[in-house]
Formats: sequence, structure tokens, C-alpha cells
Amino acid sequence: MEKQHNHKDCMQALKPVRDTLDVINGKWKLQIIISLNAGNKRFTEIERSIPKLTSKVLAKELKELEQNGLLERIVKDTYPVSIEYYPTEHTKTLQPVVESLKDWGENHRKHIFGAPAEEAKEIKD
Repeated sequence: MEKQHNHKDCMQALKPVRDTLDVINGKWKLQIIISLNAGNKRFTEIERSIPKLTSKVLAKELKELEQNGLLERIVKDTYPVSIEYYPTEHTKTLQPVVESLKDWGENHRKHIFGAPAEEAKEIKD
């Protein structure tokens, strides 16, 4: 009975984690969210703030983030038309997760490379 109970607990824990990863998984989504939270709101601002991110991939990722309610796309009635992206209130609930990931990443670099985060960054970037 104990094994079955552990399996059930595991499955109950995995489902919300899988749901979360389905929304924010990938190389770019969290980086885009961080860029939006830093105040970048136009396509080119976001693109320039994230090294190696292509326009095609950014467009796809922005569309997926919008579909998942993590950003709002505003079309400005200007000439030429301008489009701005804003994080939603729902996006702000990810901030503690992002902070935890940042802290874990810094500690992981220290653990693996035995150097302070900035030095380890220079070693591997």
C-alpha cells in the first residue's frame, strides 16, 4: 500500500510541475519574461536584450506567451503602427520562481566551477 501511496503523491506533485513547464519551458520564454519585467516593451528592445535570440523565434515565443496569458500585446494607433508587449498580473506571480531559479543558478555555478558567479560566468559564457 505504501508504494501505491507514494506513486499517487508523486503523480499529484508532477502534474502541476508539468503544467508549469509546458508554459515556460524552452530556452527563451523565461528570458523574454525577464526582459519584459525589466521594462523592454517593443519587439526590437526585447530582441536586443537577449543575445542570440532571432526575430523568428521571438515572434513565435511572444505569440505563445500571449496565448498563455503571460503578456499583453497592445497595438498603438500610430503611423507607422507600433506594437508593445506588457507582462500581465499573472506574469508577476512568476517573479518568486524566477528569483529562485536565479539564486539556484548562481549557487550551481559556484558548485560546478568553484568560482564566484561572475567569474564562473566568464569561464563558460
